[in-house]
Amino acid sequence: MIFENLETIPKTFGNKKKNPCSHQRRRSNMMLNPLNLKHLNRMDKSPADMITLNLEDAIAPSRKKEALHNIALFLSYMERSDSFIIIRTNPLNEGGAEEISFLNDFGFDAIRIAKVKDQTEIAQALTLLSDNKELHISLETKEAFEKLNTLRIDERLTTANLGILDLLSSLGLPQSIVTPDNPTIDYILSKFLVDAKTAGIHPISFMFQEYNDTETFKAWCEQEKKMGFEGKACMGPKQVNIANTVFSINEYEIERARHIKSVFEEHSAQGINGFMDGKYGFIDEPIYRDALLILNNIGEEYATA
Repeated sequence: MIFENLETIPKTFGNKKKNPCSHQRRRSNMMLNPLNLKHLNRMDKSPADMITLNLEDAIAPSRKKEALHNIALFLSYMERSDSFIIIRTNPLNEGGAEEISFLNDFGFDAIRIAKVKDQTEIAQALTLLSDNKELHISLETKEAFEKLNTLRIDERLTTANLGILDLLSSLGLPQSIVTPDNPTIDYILSKFLVDAKTAGIHPISFMFQEYNDTETFKAWCEQEKKMGFEGKACMGPKQVNIANTVFSINEYEIERARHIKSVFEEHSAQGINGFMDGKYGFIDEPIYRDALLILNNIGEEYATA
């Protein structure tokens, strides 16, 4: 916990600043409401790979300044966290620009801007944001959905989060189609995934709002993993635990990747880049690259041949 007693927390900001997040895991991205002090107080012990502190649509306009102050206060007393900390601001022209400028010097890892439509907003956000922090976007408009593969104008834009309900509204489609067997949702997920990967942006799938329906949430995670997603937005610890389990790479995949890396590099040193392996069949450079991808996703260091 950041504070021992929430009844006696300081009124002025501290001078702590957590180190930048050291891992690359993205299995779970848990949204937290900064008006809930108990949740903020557990940021330093959360099992979520990523935590998003939400200043946007879950916060009434009359309480946005309070929420912003709470984020700054807790960050200024938090010495460490294993989670990648993101702050989701309001749209730039609705207070987001001022929020970024105010927060820049506090200890977090990325800003996520809402309702992005085009490169102009990306460029504006990058001019406001400290150079040592990442920029993430919420993909919630039909304009951004159409242009996603053109939006990465700077390497600091690393991640896009699919806001499925806002996107459907922007497209004039009903929320009732958000079911695991709906072809339109399959298309939206596939296009989002491929366009993001084409642009070098990490895609995070949408938040499932029915928190207690863990069966359906797990089904979404399993379907999205098969599609190629590596993580999902989460509402709380139940969903985080499921996402962390489903999107983890299993021991068989890890052992296979390590073996392929080892034998390919041995053969490559002899000028052989395609060969039959007694354990896993034919191995060539594309198979090797896939093994490196798996090892990279679990944070293992590797050297290319």
